[in-house]
Order: sequence, then C-alpha cells, then structure tokens
Amino acid sequence: MATEDTAGGARKATKSKLFEFLVHGVRPGMPSGARMPHQGAPMGPPGPPYSGSPTVRPGLPTPVMEPSRKRPAPSQQNQQQQNVQNRARNAKRRKMADKILPQRIRELVPESQAYMDLLAFERKLDQTIMRKRVDIQEALKRPMKQKRKLRLYISNTFNPAKPDADDSDGSIASWELRVEGKLLDDPGKLKRKFSSFFKSLVIELDKDLYGPDNHLVELLTSKAKRFSLPKDNILKGSRARLLVESWHRTPTTQETDGFQVKRPGDVSVRCTLLLMLDYQPPQFKLDPRLARLLGIHTQTRSCIIQALWQYVKTNKLQDSHDKEYINCDKYFQQIFDCPRLKFSEIPQRLTNLLLPPDPIVINHVISVDPNDQKKTACYDIDVEVEDPLKSQMSSFLLSTANQQEIASLDNKIHETIESINQLKIQRDFMLSFSRDPKGYIQDWLKSQSRDLKMMTDVVGNPEEERRAAFYHEPWSQEAVSRYFYCKIQQRRQELEQALAVRNT
Repeated sequence: MATEDTAGGARKATKSKLFEFLVHGVRPGMPSGARMPHQGAPMGPPGPPYSGSPTVRPGLPTPVMEPSRKRPAPSQQNQQQQNVQNRARNAKRRKMADKILPQRIRELVPESQAYMDLLAFERKLDQTIMRKRVDIQEALKRPMKQKRKLRLYISNTFNPAKPDADDSDGSIASWELRVEGKLLDDPGKLKRKFSSFFKSLVIELDKDLYGPDNHLVELLTSKAKRFSLPKDNILKGSRARLLVESWHRTPTTQETDGFQVKRPGDVSVRCTLLLMLDYQPPQFKLDPRLARLLGIHTQTRSCIIQALWQYVKTNKLQDSHDKEYINCDKYFQQIFDCPRLKFSEIPQRLTNLLLPPDPIVINHVISVDPNDQKKTACYDIDVEVEDPLKSQMSSFLLSTANQQEIASLDNKIHETIESINQLKIQRDFMLSFSRDPKGYIQDWLKSQSRDLKMMTDVVGNPEEERRAAFYHEPWSQEAVSRYFYCKIQQRRQELEQALAVRNT
C-alpha cells in the first residue's frame, strides 16, 4: 500500500537521520564525510570515578569496619519501595523526553540543534500518523460500499429428442436454461462469484405447461437456509413432477458462477426470474406512507432512523420540556397511530413498517426454435460491493513491517544519548580538574568519603570520634548515664530470669 509504505518509510528515514547525527555528527544536508568539530581532545578520569573499591597502599592492613558502626539492614518494605522505584526508573528511560539533549550540551555543541530539529519533525510526523490511524479506524466502522454494474446473462439451449437413443434422457426433448453473471470492469484480482450477490433465486415457469404445483424452481443462497446446485449443476425433472436436487452448504462450499436448469419440453416456455440481492448490511423497503414522507424507498435501518431524526429536527417535533418525547404531527399520527411517543420507541415501531426489499423481476422466453438466434439476453443490475480501499486501510492498521526496525533505531538513539551524557560528566570532571587541581581533588575526596560511608553503612564520623575533645562535649555526661542505666536494666532482667528459672 502506498500510504503504508510512505508513512513507514518517513518514520524510518527520520530515525535513521537521528541516529546518524548522534553517532557520526552528520547534519542533514551535509556530505557523509563531514563531521562536527570536536571541542578539545576527549578527556576522562583515570578509571571509574564513582565506582569500584577504594585503593589501599601496599603494607597497610585492610580496613575492617566494626559491627557497631554499621547500620541495621533495611526492612522488607524499604526493599519493595526500592524495587518499585527501580521499575519506574526503567520505564521512564525509554520516554520521548530522554531523547532530548540537555541545554548545556547544546550550548557546548551548536551543531546539535540539527538533531533537535529532526526530533521536532519526528514528533510532528508521529502525531500526524497517529491522527490518520484514528481517522482510518473511525472510517472502518462505517460501511464503505461502491456502486458497480453486474451484467446478467440468461441463455438457453434446446436438445431435440433422439428416437434411437438407448437411455431415457436422450429419447426426450429438453431445454436447458443458464443464468450467469459477472462484474463489469472489476479491478480486483480475486473475482467474486455470481451467487455471492444474491440471497435467493426463483425461476417461475409457465403454469399452463407445468401445472400449478410444479412451476417453481427455487435456489436459495441465504445464510439461514443455504442451497446450491448438484455436482453437475443441473436441476433434473420429469414430465409428471418437478424434482429439485439440492444440498446444504457446508463451510467448505465454493460459490458458483451461475445456475443451470434442465427440463423436458419441446415448446417455447415463458419464465419469470426473481432475484433477491444479498444486501450487506441488510436493507428494508419502507411502508408507502413512510417512504413518501422521508423520500426513501429502500435503505438500511440506521439510515432510516437517521432520516427520521432529521425530519423531527427539521419540523421541530421534539418536545421543548421533555427532550425524550416527540410530538407527532398529522403524518406521524397516521403512520405511528399515536399523538406522542418516545424517541427510544421508534426502532421498535419501525419493525412493522419495514418490509423485505423488492426482488429483481426478469421476464424471459425459453425458445426451442432452432432458427431463433436470440437465445441470450443481457441485463445490467446495480449492486454494492466492498470498497477496495477498505482492505488497504485494514492492512495499514495491522501492518508491523517497519515497527521492529523503528524500535531498534529508538533503542540506539537512547543508548547514544546516555553515552553522550556520560561523556559530558567525564568532560566536566577533567575540565574542573584542569582549572583547579588542588581544590578539585579535595572536593573529590570529600565526595568519595561520603560515598564510602554510604556504601559501607557507617554511622557517625570516625575522624571526629578518634579525638579526645569529641568526648568532652556537654552531651557526653548524659550519654554515659544513659549507657550505664541501659546496662543495669539489661543485667537486672537477666538476673530476674535466672532466679525465676532456679525457683521453678
């Protein structure tokens, strides 16, 4: 489909340009060999700045943390909260906002504005495609039909009697009637079968020749009662009684390209063909009074209700106080036989006013005269077929041809943006170090010390605690008293428990 290829190709091309710009620094419109100028040599800290174990000088003992200085293990609730936060963080990573370059990087690399322009274009393209998909979904909910011409061919042949024939069929004169048809100017590759256009086909023969009980031949193709032709597509009969060989349609039944009726006889026969079209969705013939009022002869139920509502609005029949009721005018009173009715009652009242649509009536003469050359008649019938655009629209909604490649390009763009952010952190690290090595090393050591305390779950400040002045603070006397009080209470409980056990 051209629309699907265009939309998918545009999105894929935009993703490719975004990724090419991020990786190679190629601006749209620049030759492939051009690159963005680098702002200085690439710089980075000698080793991971915020991860890994702290280095220890050779010969020094490995520091061992006292158990009393470690924080208690986090509770299960804290772990669950942390898991929820991690999941939320991972879900947020792949949002549209994560594709945006920070303002500091854009100021550092002015050429990155081309990437932001591509990102804005991609956002507009996604919005346009999404809006079109919604429009297509809404359009598919409505019937999409096209008026086409179905050419009907009615022909007959005559087989004279053969006195010297061995079988009984060959010794009797008979005629054969064929009813076939095809769509004119059908562009579809799959040709639709003739019988699929009709709900039923009735062939009425001359009552004077075949009697009042044997003059009807009925071929049904409706959903409720499905019939088709025998294997040889021939409906056989005898002089005394009409015999119709029929079989029920099964799920594997194929539609037929025509109908064939064979009857004994050696005189010309007048016949009437009644063809009932298979309307999808079903159509109904309106009561003559309602048809004159609405100007509609045959239409679907939804269109009839819509025309009724349009008539109510045009003539202001809706009650001004209670919008649920309709005040019937003289025409509505004649049709619905009531002065006032609810709008919700209209579908139920319409049931008695809707009739099956009129069949297509064709009169034909089955000629047995061998000199008569006009044995084939053609008729054009207006039929409704599915709009070919509907299948293309459905395939566009279900198509996932380029989704995998687009998702892969999205992942590459996210990974590249994350890499750029990490490089920006490393650049800031080295740039600050080059400006003030001493001050930056001191700040960096303080930061590492804080990180070390968080990693080892240390409580307090060991550097302050190892000095004597720390224990001469005003809070020390109260702390010592509380400490001894807790120890005495603990020892008392142990002694009471020991005495209680001994007495028992």
